[in-house]
Amino acid sequence: MRVALVCPYSLGVPGGVQAQVTGLARALQRLGHQVEVLAPGPFQGGGAAEGLAVRDLGRAVLVPANGSRSPVAPFPWAGWRALSALARGGFDVVHLHEPLVPGPSSAVLRRFGGAPLVATFHRAGASPAYRLWGLGLRGPARRLAVACAVSPEAAATAAAVVGGEYRILPNGVCLDAYERAEPRPAPGPTVAFVGRHEARKGLDVLLAAYDRLPEGTRLWVASSGPQTGRLKAMSAGRAGIEWLGPVTDEEKASLLKGAHVVCAPARGGESFGLVLLEAMAAGTPVVASDIPGFASVAGPGRCALLVPPGDPEALARALTLVLQDRELAEQLRLAGLARAKELSMDSLARRYLAVYEEAAGRAQV
Repeated sequence: MRVALVCPYSLGVPGGVQAQVTGLARALQRLGHQVEVLAPGPFQGGGAAEGLAVRDLGRAVLVPANGSRSPVAPFPWAGWRALSALARGGFDVVHLHEPLVPGPSSAVLRRFGGAPLVATFHRAGASPAYRLWGLGLRGPARRLAVACAVSPEAAATAAAVVGGEYRILPNGVCLDAYERAEPRPAPGPTVAFVGRHEARKGLDVLLAAYDRLPEGTRLWVASSGPQTGRLKAMSAGRAGIEWLGPVTDEEKASLLKGAHVVCAPARGGESFGLVLLEAMAAGTPVVASDIPGFASVAGPGRCALLVPPGDPEALARALTLVLQDRELAEQLRLAGLARAKELSMDSLARRYLAVYEEAAGRAQV
């Protein structure tokens, strides 16, 4: 099968949707299918898209969205390039990620009339601007052969904006990247945080909890964002906090695997919580906020300790418990590994192939 994956976000900027698109492309290739990724740039080869057939749709810009800043290309030429590539590509199915984001995905949703369209909705929570933009896409969205969402929260958001019914296909994780990763050396009990430094990710809550952790505990803080300067000032003078800055996928796997516990203290706005799944794949216990997107990753088993969002004291108690109770930490580690295998990218690719075949079959009727 020949598949096009359309991503509205630049592959030159790390992000959850970008990781899902490139990971799915590789998994589909391993299963023997031809895949091309269409996304904004800048793209210079290597990195997350190394070894993939990628069509650069033009330079992206950072636009505020959903409490973050997204690298999108909301320009006519980006959509035109995507439509031209699809018209010439001879694809059996076109898979749109985040089709309501202004740019190539929404342009294809509006105007492409060739191969059947499948879509995956990732976002949880709709701002007034997002709802207003979605009004113009209610009609085109009915053309989707199959609509999917990464969680019930993402499905509810999409349904509120454009209507319709959604298959829940959770995000996947590339297990081999974590199996082959070398753990980053940890000189003592270590907590790791990976996420953009912005209000909804709750890093300030973790920093407030840090002083309540056992003496000698270290904190690795990866990535960056608009609040980095303020958060560094907030923790100035505290020994044991290491600011790592932006990390590559390989470095992220290494630090997740080397930490004793991974903390995801987000306040909300998370449709899924990919970092939880990545930590589980690395075999590291997880402490996270009890928000719907994270609870869907934790699943019915005890795969993570969940605490009320925005509560430094509850967060500190949970982190301390995992750091000091080896039996509990091992239970979380094993349950997390099992959950990661259940949600592997290869498993997700096989599920999407069944969706693609269904969509292609409908187009032939």
